[in-house]
Amino acid sequence: MREFLLPMLAGMAILLGGAGVVLLRLMQREALMNARLLAVQRSLGIDQVEVPWSLKASLLNGFAQIGGVLGKAGVLSPRTVAELEQTLSAAGFRGSSVLPIFLGAKLTMLIGLPMLTFLVLSVLHTGQPGKGLMLAISAVLGMLVPDIIAKQLRKRYLKDVERGLPDALDMMVICTEAGLSLENSIERVGTEITPANRAIGAELLLCASELKILADRRAALMNMSERTHLEVLRRVAVTLAQSLQFGTPLSSALRSLSAEMRQEQLTKFEARAARLPVLLTLPMILFILPTLFLIVGGPAILEMLRAW
Repeated sequence: MREFLLPMLAGMAILLGGAGVVLLRLMQREALMNARLLAVQRSLGIDQVEVPWSLKASLLNGFAQIGGVLGKAGVLSPRTVAELEQTLSAAGFRGSSVLPIFLGAKLTMLIGLPMLTFLVLSVLHTGQPGKGLMLAISAVLGMLVPDIIAKQLRKRYLKDVERGLPDALDMMVICTEAGLSLENSIERVGTEITPANRAIGAELLLCASELKILADRRAALMNMSERTHLEVLRRVAVTLAQSLQFGTPLSSALRSLSAEMRQEQLTKFEARAARLPVLLTLPMILFILPTLFLIVGGPAILEMLRAW
């Protein structure tokens, strides 16, 4: 039965992936329907809006309860909790329930994936050494997969922020030249750019809220860079803070920052383009040169075989 182990596991993985895709589609459709129902209820003037049952909300609530129990138990150190909160915040997930949901999903994966693997191996009647190895691998995967997913989401979120920042600065130049203040400019740009780039829109809207609440505007601007640890956002925050401190025109500072960032992006594209000849060397050696040698030396080899 061992020769059928890998095909069976691959089939189970494909089935689980398909089930996940179907479940995600159902959750998206259900969320859209719930949003429409809530909009209709509010349009009718109903004060007590009854939120319908949602599978996604139920799963998140379950994960949040499990993670809340884990957090109250004190299993994780304060340093680990701070690092997880920083990673999730830099990935665009903010709120008091984000960390409990992440911890609950991680604990569920850590326990559920080995249980599922044990059931599959029991059906396949796998031997004890192979069963122990597969259970250990599934436990490690269940523990590491949520962290890997969170880090990948963080990288994608930061790339979106860095990619949309020059456009946001150009829009802020237009707003400041039109007479809007810094807070109103950031809020307006965050609202307008959200449909095109949700990451930079969320960062700008959060920064605008902090500018309205905090007394120190420099601290509100620096918080924007501390949340993501991006060098470009730190430069923007420092430049805006210095402009507010010394009274220099915001439009000039924003315009120069936008030009610098676009030049940096162009330099990165040129560097990636310069790597193409090196990257194309290996495919050329593997696929093009053997064919060329066959065409050039094929007739000579055939003549030698005929002579022999």
